This record gives sequence, structure tokens and C-alpha cells, in this order.
Amino acid sequence: MNERQNRTHGQDSAVTVIGLGPMGQAMTRTLLTAGHPVTVWNRTASRADGVVAAGATLAATPGEAVEASDLVILSLTDYQAMYDILEGTTASLAGRTLVNLSSDTPDRTREAASWAASHDAVFLSGGVMVPAPMVGTEAAHVYYSGPDEVMENHRAALALLGTPKHLGEDPGLAQMMYQAQLAVFLTTLSGLMHATAMLGTAGMTAKEVMPELLSSADSIGDILRAGEENPGTALDAGEHPGDLSTVDMMGATSDHIVETSASLGLDLALPLAVRAHYRRAIENGHGSDNWTRIIDSIREPR
Repeated sequence: MNERQNRTHGQDSAVTVIGLGPMGQAMTRTLLTAGHPVTVWNRTASRADGVVAAGATLAATPGEAVEASDLVILSLTDYQAMYDILEGTTASLAGRTLVNLSSDTPDRTREAASWAASHDAVFLSGGVMVPAPMVGTEAAHVYYSGPDEVMENHRAALALLGTPKHLGEDPGLAQMMYQAQLAVFLTTLSGLMHATAMLGTAGMTAKEVMPELLSSADSIGDILRAGEENPGTALDAGEHPGDLSTVDMMGATSDHIVETSASLGLDLALPLAVRAHYRRAIENGHGSDNWTRIIDSIREPR
């Protein structure tokens, strides 16, 4: 290996982190602990104080940050922030790897990969699936997509942040998985808050009810896996056997949730959305099928 390859792939290779919110700071500290020289940049320079005290180098400009390392990790609000920050540094991107761990749409991610290529940089997109305090722990994992070779070249450094799960060459895949995971996560959070508000009208405190509600949330995976190793197998086959739970049964439950919430004066956005899935399946003649049949109208809305 030449000197640049050693800097790129060695255990002490330099890494740049742009964006020092809680996630960017956590990634910087993890890389520093592992022995990587880390250069950082953030719009609000004071956010770098803690990681600089831990050993990071604060770049004066985005260009200086990019030029410090062949591996540049971005942890920003969205992809537009990447363009805003790197707009004046495109001449420095050639030959470098941009790993964008920001949230945005799959289409914008693909556009960003093309933009990077137009400046002779290579691009990986990623989604970190744990909160900042868990970065670098055994529980952490990160979805990536982009060129296989690029992923392998930087796997050692990226693995420090969390177990890498490379989904394929299409740069939009990691973002697709990230958004899908967050769809489950955010919907569950809204469900928990709705349930807490329901019980609150009966005088029960959040401290009282949250353990019960979290127990219910924890059990969902076990319920779905009961009797089959992977519940996705039947979905892929287009099979919706209604021997345990049916659209009719779940639809009636969704009616009751709407009625109860309305009587309590609560916001109906979430329960109405859920009920709509079951009503459309019933209207389409699938009331006796398993509740999974609601995927049809999600895939092909009116």
C-alpha cells in the first residue's frame, strides 16, 4: 500500500466528521477512542468544544475538514445541508469517500450519489438505527448502500460505529430501510402516546400505565412470529389465512378505538388512519382474510 492507502484503510486512518449534533459527537468520540485521528467541522463551532477536548481537530472551514481525510462522514439534518456545506469545496472531493448518515428520501439519496460522482468522489448512504448514546455499542447497527468495494474499503472504521449491514449497490436502499424502520418506530411512539392519553382521561398517570403499554409493544414481535419463523414468507406468497385473526375482527376493534377516542375528546388522526386500512380491505371483500391483507390498499391506495 502507498501512503494514502495506509491513511485510508489503516487502523489509525484519518476520518472527518461534519455535523456535530448528538449523533456526530457520539461518532467522533467512538472513532477517537479507537485511535483514529478525527477532524471535525460544524456550523456552530462551539459544539466542537467537547470532542476537541477529547482529541479531535477542529477545521476552520468545510474545505479544510474534507482535505484532512479520505473518509468523510456527514451527520446532518438532511441532504440539502450537505450541498449547502460542501458547495464551495467540490474541488477537494475528488478521490474521497463521502458517507452520508443523514436522513432524507431514497430519491434524494440517489441524486446525491450522482452529485458526488460528478465531482469524482465515491458515495455511501447510511442510516444509524440507534440513538446517539448507543453508537459504538454492541447493540448498534447501521444500514449502508453503495458500491461493494467502497463499503469493504472502509468497513473497519465504519464498524466501530455499529455493525454494518450493507444492503446493496443502489444508494437509495439504505435510506429506504431507514425510513421503513422509522415508519414502524414513529407510528409505535404515536400509538403509545395515544394510549397514554386515553388512560389519562380515566385518571391514570403515565407512570402507572407506561410499563403495561411497553409490555404490549414488546410482545408484538413474539406475537407475529408465533407459529412461523418469518411472518414475511406468507406475505411474499400473497397468503393471508384468517384462522387466527381476521380483517373483520381487527376492523371492529379499530371502530371501537375510534369511538372511544372520540368520546374522550382525543385527536382522531391516528385511529382514523388505522381504521381506514381495515375498512378498505372489507370493502374489497377480504373481511375473512388475515389482518395482513391491509397491505393491499397500502401498496395501491385509491
